[in-house]
Amino acid sequence: MGVAMGERTPDDVRLGGLMRASQAGDSDAYRALLQELAPRVRAVVSRRRGASADVEDLVQDVLLSVHVARATYDPARPFIPWLLAIVRHRLADGARRFARRDAYEVQVEDLDVTFGALRTNSDTSGSDDAEALRAAVRALPRSQREAIELLKLREYSLKEAAAETGMTVGALKVATHRAMAALKRVLAARETHGH
Repeated sequence: MGVAMGERTPDDVRLGGLMRASQAGDSDAYRALLQELAPRVRAVVSRRRGASADVEDLVQDVLLSVHVARATYDPARPFIPWLLAIVRHRLADGARRFARRDAYEVQVEDLDVTFGALRTNSDTSGSDDAEALRAAVRALPRSQREAIELLKLREYSLKEAAAETGMTVGALKVATHRAMAALKRVLAARETHGH
C-alpha cells in the first residue's frame, strides 16, 4: 500500500517541496534537492549492489535521470515513490548492462567514465549546471549524442538503440564510452574553473 496524500512523511514533504520549487526555476532548491538525493541514492544502490565499483556509475545515472525526468514529477503525488521508481529502473538497466558486460566483455579497470570524482553539485547555480550539461550533450558528435540520449536519458536497450540509429551494438558502446568521457572532461573543467 502506498503513502496516502495526507500521510506523507516529513522527508517526502520536504523533498517534494524542493522538487516543486526547482520545477518553478529555483536553482537553490534544485541544488539542495540533488545534495540530499545523492547520499540517499548512493545508500539504496550500495545496499543492492554491495561494494561494487559500479555504484557511482549507477548513482550518476539515477541523478541524470532525475534531472531529465523532473518535469514529469506531479507535485500532488508523494516524491519518494517517484524517486524510487527511477532508482529501480536504473538498477534494472544496470543489472542488465553489467550482466552483459560480465558475460561478453573483458573488463578494463582503469577506464574512469563516471562523474564520481566530482562533487554532486558545485557552488554554481543548478540551472547553470543543467544548461552546461545540455550544452555539453548538444556539442557531442551526432553518434555520441544519439547514444547518450537513447541509452542514458531515454533508457533504451542497446538493441533498441541500434534499431533506432542503425548503429551496431559495438558502435553504440564505443560512442557511449566516448561521450561519457567527453562529458566528464567538460564538467570537470567547469568544476575546476568555478563556472
